[in-house]
Amino acid sequence: MAETAKSYTGTAKTLHWVIVALLIAQFVVAWTMPHIGRNTQPDTLINLHFSIGVIVLAVAIVRLAWRLTHPEPPPEAGVPPWQTTSARIVHWLLYLLLFVIPILGSLNASWRGFPVIMFGFELPKLLATRAPGWAWTGDVHSLLANYALLILVGVHVLAALYHRLIRRDGVLQRMLPGG
Repeated sequence: MAETAKSYTGTAKTLHWVIVALLIAQFVVAWTMPHIGRNTQPDTLINLHFSIGVIVLAVAIVRLAWRLTHPEPPPEAGVPPWQTTSARIVHWLLYLLLFVIPILGSLNASWRGFPVIMFGFELPKLLATRAPGWAWTGDVHSLLANYALLILVGVHVLAALYHRLIRRDGVLQRMLPGG
C-alpha cells in the first residue's frame, strides 16, 4: 500500500521502530548488568549499555532532524483536540528524554572514570573523573530511564492500543510498516 499524506514517511517509521528496538535492547542490558557502585569496573554488559546509549542518542538526533524537516501528517479525522495535544506533548517529552538520558549516562560514565568505547574507539570524556558537583548524574539518569521514560512509553503504547482496539481508527496504522 502506498504511503498517503495521512501516514508517516517510511523514514519516520523506520527511525521510530529502530528506537523501539534499541530501547528494548537497552533495558534488557540495563536490567541484567551488575549494579554500578563506587568500585565497579565496566564489564561487557556495562560497555554494551554505553554503546547502545550512544547509538540511541545518534538515532534520536537523526529522528529529530527528520521530524523537524518533515511535518507530521494531519490528525486523524474525529480525534478530539485534547488527544492530539496530549500526543504531541508525550512525543516531545519522549524526544527530550532520548537526548537527556544518554547524555546524563555519558556524564556519569565520565564522572566515574569509565571509558565509553564505541567500535573500538574511546569517546572523549565529558567531565573529569569525580568532578565536584556531578555525582547526581547517575541517579537522575536511572530515575529518568526507569520511571519517566517507562511511564511515557507506557502512555504512548496504551494510547496506540486505545486507538486500535477501542476507537478502531487509523492512528496506530499510520506508524506501522505498510500502514
